[in-house]
Amino acid sequence: MAGAIALGGVFLIGTLWYRFVEAWSWEDAAYMTVITLATVGYGETHPLGSRGRLFTIALILLGVVNIGYIVNRFTEAIIEGYFQEGIRLRQQRRVMESLTGHYIICGFSRTGRQIAREFRAESVPFVIIDSEIESVQRAQMEGYIVYQGDATLDDTLFHVGIERAICIVAALPSDAENLYTVLSAKTLNPEIRAIARASTEEALQKLQRGGADAVISPYITGGKRMAAAALRPQVLDFVDGILSGADRQLYMEEFLLDPAFSPFVGQTLQKAKLRSQTGALVLAIRRSDGNLIGGPTGDTILMSGDTLICMGTAEQLRSLNQILVPIGSQKLRKPKNQ
Repeated sequence: MAGAIALGGVFLIGTLWYRFVEAWSWEDAAYMTVITLATVGYGETHPLGSRGRLFTIALILLGVVNIGYIVNRFTEAIIEGYFQEGIRLRQQRRVMESLTGHYIICGFSRTGRQIAREFRAESVPFVIIDSEIESVQRAQMEGYIVYQGDATLDDTLFHVGIERAICIVAALPSDAENLYTVLSAKTLNPEIRAIARASTEEALQKLQRGGADAVISPYITGGKRMAAAALRPQVLDFVDGILSGADRQLYMEEFLLDPAFSPFVGQTLQKAKLRSQTGALVLAIRRSDGNLIGGPTGDTILMSGDTLICMGTAEQLRSLNQILVPIGSQKLRKPKNQ
């Protein structure tokens, strides 16, 4: 911008000189100035004296300097932009390749943004996919790892390490897109856990048939929460307080009993003494066949493949984590500010 203004100033000075000092017409003055600045070598429009030739030499030098500056800045901008884009793409590729045991969020709409906040609070590794440049830029501004692409395409899922991920959340605005995403993800990684958003009951059923492990309808869930807030407000506040947020004191975590790691398989809860050893409370046990035991007693036997749903403080769950293996992680997920 500065170079263009300077060049315009030089052109104006040259034109005024030839017009008023050399007494040429405006057309001849402008023409002489242009061919002088361009250094095309057409020759003098009208004969010039010594003073006129000295001014023309100065005009040529000023023109060369200004045009050289403009060309240099333009070339520099192109080269820097090219290399910066290359560096950014290489950095993004390295980050994607380093991700393992991560979560994938498809869509950075209002739902996706809230999911990302919760994942960040839990300190879990995740990457966001979105096809809209505005959403990608917003995710980058908030410091998230993001990839611009169509989440329904296999190539996009490969770029974000679908084969190494443990969970994918399809939070795209279209039910059809969410269905395609789940189908692609399950095909590329049959072991991945797929969570999908559905706007209608028909879409909910199709997503379940398509392989989604859990399907959430914002309207159904929102209606249930509003009813719970009206009927059992304290219970809802308590549950919200232990399920989300970065400033909570109590947490809930899932632990999978694996006989290769846990010495408590085959023992009763009373004999295992998990509560007395760690202070964490076992709220429920999900058997490997899907049966749920709520409020297990001391006589409840711990079996291989059981999932223990536990509640406690961060320290209590960390202690429990030393003797049990949590699902999907060797470490207890803990908010960053704790």
